[in-house]
Amino acid sequence: MNVNIRRILFPTDLSPASQQAQDYACALAEKFSAELHMLHVVANPMPIPGPEGSWFLQDYSVPRLIHDAELELSVRMAAALTQDVVVTRVVQVGTPVQSIIDYAKKHAIDLIVIGTHGHTGLSHLLLGSVAEKVVRLATCPVLSVHPQGHPFRMDEAPKV
Repeated sequence: MNVNIRRILFPTDLSPASQQAQDYACALAEKFSAELHMLHVVANPMPIPGPEGSWFLQDYSVPRLIHDAELELSVRMAAALTQDVVVTRVVQVGTPVQSIIDYAKKHAIDLIVIGTHGHTGLSHLLLGSVAEKVVRLATCPVLSVHPQGHPFRMDEAPKV
């Protein structure tokens, strides 16, 4: 089997739990000389019920969140890669799962590397799992990485 990975998507929520998945994404991008696309999705402002049946949007600065995320993506990537890899950093406003799926299709992504938080029980029921939904909906292979999982070592990886 000939595996040809030209474009890798690493969607991240910028949490510490996503670091292990970032390590995998960077190592695979270097190994395959693939483009690495880093995507962070700022969730759409959520409507909140107001007095007398009115609704208003959460009061937070979307432009500030976008700026902070762009800065964080730049800092993370500056230290993460050891070889020349073409990196595209994107911050979008939207629904995380749909934004990830749409981005992967639009940019002909060959592999998605996504971290999981490992939520179980009530937190999983309430929050759901972005990674789980991406695995179900993506049209390309998805590597989901648990933050407490096996540490990644490229020298142990099978030759492809």
